[in-house]
Amino acid sequence: MRLHMINVHEFARRLSTLGTDAFTSDDVVDLATAADVRISADLEIDATVAQRLLDQITPTLPVTGAQITASQWPPPKSSRPAAPSVSFSSPGAVDGPADQPSRARTFGPARSGRRPGSRRPGR
Repeated sequence: MRLHMINVHEFARRLSTLGTDAFTSDDVVDLATAADVRISADLEIDATVAQRLLDQITPTLPVTGAQITASQWPPPKSSRPAAPSVSFSSPGAVDGPADQPSRARTFGPARSGRRPGSRRPGR
């Protein structure tokens, strides 16, 4: 099986279609420098190198190195539904369902960890 490869300009074009930022071939060379990959504008990129370059992008993009270098672009949509987004009202807090009854709190002296009568005298 022959690996599919794309050039730096095509890689930049495909990256530009994924997000709000427009990528140039110079941006791809900068990504390669950050990933410690030797690259120039006339070299071709395979899936392994593409993944190393994608790992340098924050926030992460919803594509793998194999998908971005595949002959079919854009990658086919998954038939599986995407997971719903989760939002939190404040850092560290988790909101539960509103209709969930709250537990009654008991007041009074704290209970010890032992049950009464669990210890037999004389042993």
